[in-house]
Amino acid sequence: MDETLAKLYDVCVLYGLRVIYALIIFIIGKWASRIISKAVSKVMKKAHVDDLLCSFTQHLTYFTILVFVIIAALNKLGVQTTSFVAVIGAAGLAIGFALQGSLSNFAAGVMLVLFKPFKVGDFIEAASATGVVEEIQIFNTILRSPDNKIIIMPNAKITGDKIINYTGIDKRRIDLVFSISYSDNIKTAKEALEKLLSDNAKILKDPKPLIAVSELGESSVNLVCRPWVKPADYWDVYFDLLEKGKISLEKQGITIPFPQRDVHLYQKK
Repeated sequence: MDETLAKLYDVCVLYGLRVIYALIIFIIGKWASRIISKAVSKVMKKAHVDDLLCSFTQHLTYFTILVFVIIAALNKLGVQTTSFVAVIGAAGLAIGFALQGSLSNFAAGVMLVLFKPFKVGDFIEAASATGVVEEIQIFNTILRSPDNKIIIMPNAKITGDKIINYTGIDKRRIDLVFSISYSDNIKTAKEALEKLLSDNAKILKDPKPLIAVSELGESSVNLVCRPWVKPADYWDVYFDLLEKGKISLEKQGITIPFPQRDVHLYQKK
């Protein structure tokens, strides 16, 4: 009887210590995972990383460390964790293959937040879509098109193609072409366009606008008109110049030609 009690005591001491050690590992590990995850989030916020990404990374860090803490605690209890780790690895691999599209979008979202090729409010063109950036999410970026449609684009598609940011700069150039007849005076046409540009307060003085002959076409002399404006004024000035440019040229007696063809008919004898 005494021998049995002694063995029972030894077993209780042995496994009791294991349970205590496992609890200590779990408690300290859980505390450490919380501290580390908060530290990671704090560092990302100091780097001005998006709040959504900070929160996601904090939770991901916390649960990743916690999984390893649980495995270490179970191992201390004497549980064989080799097969358990193998199962987790296989499950992670399977999930990775299943979610490879989502993971690539997530990685692309991180790149967009870190390198900032554009920000909310910018007017961009990316992956054959054009619009104002409404929101940059972890997996998708939301654009609002000029005709007020919501465009939801996967981040991987954006980073995998060229990105044109129209408002990420302080000025833009407007490219217009005005055609005049070969019989019209080029100097008069250029003076009319120069006055039109000087009267528009939204056109920048520096860089200086360019008005020049760009092409001697089949039926017209083509003049390029290239003023510089602030990005916010681009379309207002663009449409205004198109309309007033035609009116100004016509006031000077300049004709805007259109393609013509002379057709000769021959009667067969």
